[in-house]
Amino acid sequence: MLLAACTHQPPPPDWLLTARSASEQHARFYLEGRDRLAQSQLQTARAAVSRTGNASAMARIELHACAARIASLQPPACPEFQPLADDAGQAENAYFRYLTGQLAEGDLALLPAAQQAAWRNPSSLNDIADPLSRLLAAAVLLHAGRLPPAASQIAIDTASQQGWRRPLAHWLPLEEARLNRAGDAAAAAAMARQRARVLADVPEAAAER
Repeated sequence: MLLAACTHQPPPPDWLLTARSASEQHARFYLEGRDRLAQSQLQTARAAVSRTGNASAMARIELHACAARIASLQPPACPEFQPLADDAGQAENAYFRYLTGQLAEGDLALLPAAQQAAWRNPSSLNDIADPLSRLLAAAVLLHAGRLPPAASQIAIDTASQQGWRRPLAHWLPLEEARLNRAGDAAAAAAMARQRARVLADVPEAAAER
């Protein structure tokens, strides 16, 4: 009887569990710079949601992958979303516009709570508990020219604590340049040394991605 009482809600469908897990693994591997594993997980997630034919579900997979790229300071674009835009929901389209710097009136209320809070108050980045959400919010604010100057250190600390090599390698030079402009050569040199350590065993071509 106790088991029956605990299972009155139907379990999530297998495709959703598979897609969610694979999408999360894709982001982790991508941020760690493990491209082959990342791509494999992304293909698994895509295959799972494609069985539904649901444009919004398919769009969420693409948007999550784009968010990982943008958090790593790749160009704010998400071309994989475009073929799904007409049939995806309002929330998915609002999130796409947010990621790509095209936020429209009414979009903010449709965004995840963490992104809403950061957009309204850029100084609240540290209040975002989820590391990827925090890093993404910092990147979106940076692309919009709204990131407080010292907040790039929050992004650096977030990426470093998670062992996310790819975003760390791109955020460190920004902070190094800012510190040089501020005349703090010693701190800037420390940023350069940290980046060298991060990339010590990475081929040059991979370091640029």
